[in-house]
Formats: sequence, C-alpha cells, structure tokens
Amino acid sequence: MQRPKISWMFWRQRRFVVAIMLFLGFFNVYSLRVNLSIAIVPMLEQSSMNWDSVNQGLALSSFFYGYICTQFVGGVLANKVGGRLLFGIGILCTSVLTLLSELAINTSLGCFMTLRALEGICEGVTYPSLHAIWSKWAPTYERSQLNSFAFSGSYVGTVVMMPLLGWIAHAYGWAPIFYVTGVMGFVWAIFWFLLVAESPQTDRFISEEERKYIVESLGGDQQSSETKEPIPWRAIFTSKPVYAIVAANFSENWGFYTLLTQLPMFLKDTTNLNLETNGFISGLPYLVMALMLIPSGFLADFCQVKQYLTTTQVRRYFNCGGFISQTIFMLLAAYLAHPVYSILSLVVAVGLGAFSISGFAVNHLDIAPQFSSILMGISNTAGTVPGILSPIITGYIVKNRSQEEWNYVFIIAASIYMIGCVIYWFLASGELQAWAKKQDKNVEIDLNSNKN
Repeated sequence: MQRPKISWMFWRQRRFVVAIMLFLGFFNVYSLRVNLSIAIVPMLEQSSMNWDSVNQGLALSSFFYGYICTQFVGGVLANKVGGRLLFGIGILCTSVLTLLSELAINTSLGCFMTLRALEGICEGVTYPSLHAIWSKWAPTYERSQLNSFAFSGSYVGTVVMMPLLGWIAHAYGWAPIFYVTGVMGFVWAIFWFLLVAESPQTDRFISEEERKYIVESLGGDQQSSETKEPIPWRAIFTSKPVYAIVAANFSENWGFYTLLTQLPMFLKDTTNLNLETNGFISGLPYLVMALMLIPSGFLADFCQVKQYLTTTQVRRYFNCGGFISQTIFMLLAAYLAHPVYSILSLVVAVGLGAFSISGFAVNHLDIAPQFSSILMGISNTAGTVPGILSPIITGYIVKNRSQEEWNYVFIIAASIYMIGCVIYWFLASGELQAWAKKQDKNVEIDLNSNKN
C-alpha cells in the first residue's frame, strides 16, 4: 500500500490531527504535573507554611503515590475500552482536581498530599493510553516520528509553563498557578472528545485512502488493538525485551523526575535568580529536549526505512547513546561544582535524552503492538517509582541546601543512567515476539512515499 501524498493541509491527514491533539494533551499533562515545582518556591516564601526539606520532598512526590497505582490498570483498561476515552477522561479529571489545590493547601499538608495523589491516579492512565491509541493510528514506519512528536508536548509544556508560571507567581502569587493549569486541561479535554476518534475505522472525517493505508500497514487487521486474544501474562513477565524496556524506563525517569521536581529548588539554593528567571532556566533543558525529539524520531524511522539499521539496532543505539551521554553530563554537573556549568551540563543531559525516547519509549509497539498499552503500563509502573523515591531521597540529602549536597543527587542519577544502559543493551529487541504473533499474514507495504 502506497503512502498517501502529504500536503501542507495537515488537518486532512487524520493521524496528524491525532498527533497534534496528543501533543497538546501531553502539554497539559506536564503543566498539571510541574505546577507544584514552580508554586512551592513562592508558597514557602509568601505564606505561613513551615515545610522543611523532608516535607517538601513528600509534597512533591505525593502525586506519584497515586500515579503508580493506575499504570498497570490503565494499560489493561486501554486494551479493553480504548485509549481515546481513557486518555481524555484522565486529563479531564486531573484538571478538575487541580482547581481544588488552593483549598487543600490551606487545609493541611496531608489534605494536599491526598489531592495530589488523586491527581496522580487520574493522570496515571495517560501514558498506557498513548500506546493503545498509536496501535490503531500509527503506520509501522511512522511510529518513531509520531510517538516522538506526541511526547514532545510534555517537554514543550514544561518549557512554556515553567517561565509562565514563574511570572504568574511573581505577579499574582502561587494560587493562580493551579487555576490556570486546571482550566487549560479542562478546555483541551472538550476539544479532544470533539476532534479525535477511537480508530481510523470510526473516524467520520478520514479519507478512504488514508484509512486503507493505516489499516494495511498494521497488517490488515480491522480490530488490530481491540484484540480478543487472551493476554499472555506468563510470556510477558518472562520476556527479556520487556525487562529491557522496564529498566530503561526506570533509569530515564530517575534523571527526568529528579530535575522536574528539584531543578527550581536547586537554582534557588545555588543562585540568586528571581522567580521569573528561575522558571525560565528550569525550562531550558526541556526546550532542548523538545527541539531534539522530532529530528531524533525522524532519524530513527529513516534508518529503518532505508534499511541502514534493523529495528533492534535502532532502538539499542538510540537508547544507549542517549543514556551514555546523559551519564557523562550528569557527572559533569556534579564535578564541575559551579552553578552556571552545572546548569549547562543539565541542559545538555536532558536534551540528549530525546534519543532514548526513540529507543525504549516506542519499543513496546515493536515487540507486541496489540499488547503495547499493557506493556506501557508495566514499564511505566517501574518508571513512576523514581517520581516517588527521588524527591524523598533528595530531601534527606539536601538538608543544608549546599552545592556539595546537590552533587550527590546528580551522581546518583548518572549511575542509574549507566546501569539502565547496560541492561537495555544486552536484553533489548525490536522484533515482534513469538508470544505476540497473530494468525494473520503480514502485508507488505510500499514504502515509497509521494513527493509534495
């Protein structure tokens, strides 16, 4: 099947509309998640709250207490009811709960932690839902590009919202931060349900040419991700490639969540930046990440289409190359022991992590596309553990708020990156696993695309 001609009128290609809405969805996902990282600085300065470093770590990690609970469940539900519904409801409920943040904070730390945990429960279904959506919408040789573009919304959201929320906090105080992010997510959810269909088969606006291209590229199965096959639990939990993805997810998220939750506080402790500048600098690493994601996804697909590399090689080289680079720059951030050089090293470390997204993050769709949402739920359960442990451990390490204490935080992150790199290199695969193979025949695709 020949790829449909792509014109500048991208909205006529419905898979691109899905990608844009997912991009905006993840923009809101991370706006809702990062709001506390910015708000906590003025909260401690402008209110009577007396949270020590340990309580701050507990508050920052409380979101992930709930988030970890719905990763696995979200994967199973997405496989049963569909990713579109679950993704939209997850962000909608998180947005509504965020609007209650000021009330919860003024009540007690325990009340606020409970609210954040509930937000985590709702948002926990989003990542497993993503893979359920792409298992229906993403043609085989567009997976890395579409997935990377959708993921980039997370980092663009962080880039845009960190300085914006820093400015809001400086101008109006910390409370509006939660109202702005909550309303944004609510509005997005309305458009999501209006514009996005569950699959090409149920989309009223898709062309027959595009529908046929997507369906045939996925093997011609009209219900590709709504399989009634029994889930091979034993095979999944004894699969080496699954554990490679799990290890990579854990390692990437340890560094990512460490910076997401702690970078504004690190800047406050080691520099004299004001709130607006703090927010802008905190967003820089994610700006670089967002800029790198799309070309890295394109390069990964290009290497596959041109048969320069096998799928296994693409996943392995991109993921481990990203991890080794992040290890080096995390160590530089620690041993340079200078705020400016440390910040630059952290910016590069996070930015180069874009290559790992074209590695492990799309690998679920390679090894078992019809069970990809379940695999994402399993791997992201492990990937959520750093969101809980990292802020708490950081809180215990950084009690005197010194540069030397922060260095230990970066050394731990670098070590975990390297361990994840080694595990992924030896266990990863990009091939469809025997336990995920269907009875239907593979359909060959004409990979030659039309020129504009």
